[in-house]
Amino acid sequence: MSRRRAALFAATFAVYLLVLAGVLLNTDLVDLDWSVRLLRPYDRWPSLEPLLNTWVVAGQRGPSAIAAFAWLLWRAHRLGRLRPLLVMGVALLLLNVTVGAVKIVTGRLGPHYAQYVGSPELFSGGTIFPSGHTANAVVTWGVLAYLAVRWRRTGAVIAAGTACSIGLTTVYLGTHWVSDVLAGWAAGLLVLLSLPLLEPLVAVAEQRLHRRFAR
Repeated sequence: MSRRRAALFAATFAVYLLVLAGVLLNTDLVDLDWSVRLLRPYDRWPSLEPLLNTWVVAGQRGPSAIAAFAWLLWRAHRLGRLRPLLVMGVALLLLNVTVGAVKIVTGRLGPHYAQYVGSPELFSGGTIFPSGHTANAVVTWGVLAYLAVRWRRTGAVIAAGTACSIGLTTVYLGTHWVSDVLAGWAAGLLVLLSLPLLEPLVAVAEQRLHRRFAR
C-alpha cells in the first residue's frame, strides 16, 4: 500500500470511528439525525419520491451485484482470467462481514421505527447502522472503477457520484439516519482501500481454480 493510500485509509478509519463514537455517545451527530428525521424530506418534496424510489435500487445488493457481475463475466472472458470475478467476490465478502458485525452489535433502529425523540435508538434489535445500501454502492461500483483500465478516473467519478447519491436518497426516503450514511460511506471506502492488500489472496485463489479446471 502506498503512503498516500495508507494515509487515506487511516483518515477514513478515523472518520468511521468518530461517527461510531458520535452515535454511541449520543452527541450532536444524533441531534442532526433527528433534525433531518423530523424535517421529513419525503413529505416536503413528494414529487421526488417516485424517481428516488427507483434510483435507490442501484444500491441494493441483489440488483447491483447482478449488473456488476454481468460486466465482470464479460471482462473475465475477454481477459481469460478469473481475477475480476474474484476481486468483486472478495470485496463483497469483506463488506458483508465487517458491516454486518457492526449492524449486529449496535442493533440500531431506523428513522421509521424510532421510538424516542433524541435517542440514538441503539441495541434495539435493528440492523440499520451502518447503511448497507450506501456501503454496498461504494464497494460494488467502486470495484468496477478499480478494475477498469482505460476509463478508471471516469469510472471513479461515476462510482463516487452514484454512492453519494444513493446515501442521500436513503436519508430522503427516511430509511436511514444521516450518521448511518456517513458510516456506510466510510465502511465501503475502507473495503476499497484494502483491495491492494487482498490481491495476493486473489492471485492464489485464481491459480488454484485454474489448476482444478485444467484437470
